[in-house]
Amino acid sequence: MIFPLTLCILIALDSVAALGPAAVNLRTAANYAILSKTGVSNVPPSVISGSIGTSPIAATGLTGFSLTVDPTGQFSTSAQVVGKLFAASYSAPTPATLTVAIGDMGTAFTDATGRVNPNFNNLASGAIGGLVLAPGLYKWTSGVTIGSDVTITGTATDTWIFQVAGTLSVAAGKKIILAGGALASNIVFVVNGAVSVAAGAHIEGVILGKTSITLLTGATANSRLLAQTAVALQKATVNN
Repeated sequence: MIFPLTLCILIALDSVAALGPAAVNLRTAANYAILSKTGVSNVPPSVISGSIGTSPIAATGLTGFSLTVDPTGQFSTSAQVVGKLFAASYSAPTPATLTVAIGDMGTAFTDATGRVNPNFNNLASGAIGGLVLAPGLYKWTSGVTIGSDVTITGTATDTWIFQVAGTLSVAAGKKIILAGGALASNIVFVVNGAVSVAAGAHIEGVILGKTSITLLTGATANSRLLAQTAVALQKATVNN
C-alpha cells in the first residue's frame, strides 16, 4: 500500500525527472517520416521507413520513387519506402488528411519558434561540433554548423529544442550522437533557413524546416523531415 505522503513524494520525483522544455506537439504531422509542401525528390536508391506526404502539390512532386498507385487511388507505394506515399492529387480522404497535417506542421513550427527564455543563447556562435548538449532550449540568431561530431545527452524523458534563425548544416561524415538514453523523438530542430546534411553525415531529431531540407549521398537521418518547401534525398536513409 502506498501512503499519501509516499505518493506525493513519488509524484514530485516524477515531475522533476524530465529536463528541458515542454515537448512540441506535432499532432498529425507525426504520422509522416517526410512531409513537404512543394515535393520530395529522390536520387535512388534511398531507404525511407515511414510514410511520405506532400501537399498542396500533386503527386508529380514525388520524383525518383518509381511510384505504384494503389487501386484505391488514395496513396502510392515504392520499393524504396517502407510505408505509403500521399499527395494532394490522390483520392479522398487523402487531400483533406494532408491539409490537416500540413497545418499541424505549421502550428508545430510556430510553437517551437515562439518558445522564450532559452537556456543557451548563441552557444559557440553556432559552431557546435564537438560539444555535449544537455536538455534545454537553445537559440541562435544566425546559422548553426556541425563540423565535428556532436553529442546530445539526457534521459528518455528529457527534451531539447534548437531554434536556428539561419541555416543548419552538417559536414560530410559528421554525426549527431545520442547518449544517456536520449530519444530522437524528444529533439526538435526548428530552422528558418535551409537544412543541409552532407554526404555520409548522420542526424537525430525532428527537423521543422521553414525552407528546404537536403540529404546528400549516403546521409542518414533518425528523425522526421518536416519542410515548408521541398525535401531532397540523394541515396539517403530516413528512419522515423
